[in-house]
Amino acid sequence: MKYLVAILCLIHSSFLLAQEYTFGVVPQYEPQKLNTIWQPLLKQVSKQTGVTIKLITVESIPVFEKAFANGEYDFAYMNPWHSVVAYEKQGYLPLIKDAGRKLQGILLVNKDSDIDNLSQLEGAEIAFPAPNALGASLLMRADLALLYGLTIKPVYVQTHPSVYLNVALHSTMAGGGVMGTFKQQPESLQNKLKILYKTREISRHPIVAHPRVDAAIQLKVQQAILDIGQSPEHKHLLAGIPIIKPNIATLAEYQQLTQWGLRSFYVEN
Repeated sequence: MKYLVAILCLIHSSFLLAQEYTFGVVPQYEPQKLNTIWQPLLKQVSKQTGVTIKLITVESIPVFEKAFANGEYDFAYMNPWHSVVAYEKQGYLPLIKDAGRKLQGILLVNKDSDIDNLSQLEGAEIAFPAPNALGASLLMRADLALLYGLTIKPVYVQTHPSVYLNVALHSTMAGGGVMGTFKQQPESLQNKLKILYKTREISRHPIVAHPRVDAAIQLKVQQAILDIGQSPEHKHLLAGIPIIKPNIATLAEYQQLTQWGLRSFYVEN
């Protein structure tokens, strides 16, 4: 009997490894750049785990939101508020976060403008990537309204680079972004902008897993990414995301967002 159990366990394990698992990524950039960043990492994770992982990219955050709300991804990289919603909708659980830094939104204005106080933005048009981009939009809009009592006119321009360009070209008075994407812009663009405000901080984007993924597979993927972060040979694969110091993530650290009033600003798709 014990031999039969062993054989069945082996068959089950082989079946799990033979499956193809999808990996969705929040579209902070265009699909081509996402592929450049993520394919090498997922290829290495597959090599170390024996698990086949297929990257799925989409062109907009609303499309990404619908996909994870429907449970279309086995694994995904998403913003912290998305992880709260994904847990509520499908039971997704965080596996990995960047423990080296926190996430916060930044509000930028043109260096040529005379804006030096948030009160000057009352009634202003402000560019954001999408309604539910966490640091760049969702957390920023909540801070401006709930902490400072401002009424603004959001303009959604799809991507972080588009936000920065809109502000640089004076198309909007200000724009919401995050430091990571801002620092990746050409220096000539960065030099045209200044940071007016930074939001409250939260743990950075987690990699999450759908509960249908076998726990053993989740652990394999989680451990592989932790190992890659410790490997002098491979840790550069995480730098493009960026995840500087991968560590185990928990749901509890993201749940505080439900107490910050973000639900009132989240747009259900």
